[in-house]
Amino acid sequence: MDGSKFSTSLREDARKKIEHLRETDIVIGIPSYFSGSAIEHVLQTVITGLRLYFNKHKALIVVFDGGSTDDTRECARSVSADGYNIEVIVSIYRGIPGKGSSLRAVFEVARFLKAKAVAVFDSDLKSIAPEWVKNVLDPIFEGYDFVAPDYYRYKFDGTITNTIAYNLTRALYGINIRQPIGGDFGVSSYLVRHYLDQDVWETDVAKFGIDIWMTTTAIINKFRVCQARLGAKIHGEKDPGGDLSPMFRQVVGTIFTMMESHHDYWAAVSGSVDVPNFGEYCDTKIQEFDIDQDALIDYFKIGLENFGGVWERLFAPQDMAVIEQLAAQPDRELFHLPIKNWVRIVYRYAQAFHATPRQKFKVMDTMIPLYNARVASLINELKDKSMEDAEAYFNQQALVFVNMKPYLLEIWT
Repeated sequence: MDGSKFSTSLREDARKKIEHLRETDIVIGIPSYFSGSAIEHVLQTVITGLRLYFNKHKALIVVFDGGSTDDTRECARSVSADGYNIEVIVSIYRGIPGKGSSLRAVFEVARFLKAKAVAVFDSDLKSIAPEWVKNVLDPIFEGYDFVAPDYYRYKFDGTITNTIAYNLTRALYGINIRQPIGGDFGVSSYLVRHYLDQDVWETDVAKFGIDIWMTTTAIINKFRVCQARLGAKIHGEKDPGGDLSPMFRQVVGTIFTMMESHHDYWAAVSGSVDVPNFGEYCDTKIQEFDIDQDALIDYFKIGLENFGGVWERLFAPQDMAVIEQLAAQPDRELFHLPIKNWVRIVYRYAQAFHATPRQKFKVMDTMIPLYNARVASLINELKDKSMEDAEAYFNQQALVFVNMKPYLLEIWT
């Protein structure tokens, strides 16, 4: 076999094991990084799912780690499949640090082994159930190419999704995919080959931007897309006021970059359509957690001090007036950034990113305090709402993005 097939992503130990396997039906990838406390549970659950629902299929589980210095790889290697049709391989991927490089390795393995279906699951999941394996893989075997996850999430979880990623995916590309940056999904062999042929694997997409890139790429290239109900997603939640800024840059930066590359496609799209949703929610016992609203508001106010001049040049006067009124609001329970102002702000930033030849990401960094403001506003707007009412709210919010898309088209050039 030509070793160059794997020279970009696989180390020698993993390559030799995979060459020995020759072919398989299913490849399940688990990208990992400092997941020692959870990865055994994830692996054992995936193995159980394969035994219960795909016991006649030959399956390979690959854990590609980002060089963790905890016990992630040791914990993963301690899990034995003990099954005739299931193999487990644990290795460190090659490439720039990030989830995308790990997924590249998964896809290269699947292509070489001629797998019929691929699934990927996050390595820090506490709520994964065997049925997740079934719900993600079944649609692939039925002819779909991309299966996005449909979680039952706490209303304040997934704030980048709920403020930007879901709304822009639906408004730009006309497809109602609720979790376009979810980490657990299914991919067909055809789409695997398409992904590997794209020239993105040495870019920032190979970091946090990989999930939204995969979703968008599947949509704009007319692959068959659907969703799978998975249930509650419980993992190491992140405080939006604390450690989400790097993820924000990667995800939103990838969205804005793809807007530039695919302008002709999204400019011709109006409205949005639903996609099929398969399976049943496995567990809806969500895990609630607190968000430091004061920290979000403080971050926003410091942002106004530092970037007020930038915002004044970017935004329409009516939106700048709302921002200044927000900063002067002494009562946090009255802190409210209206949705139409927020939509115009997001669209203005997309246009500014497009119009800035250099230092695009420095411009985007000035958006992070406003994202914090929108999350702080959501805390007030949703605090008394049930999970179902909150989900209805997010649906209506996305429709505002869809209906205000002409504003984006007007300002784009």
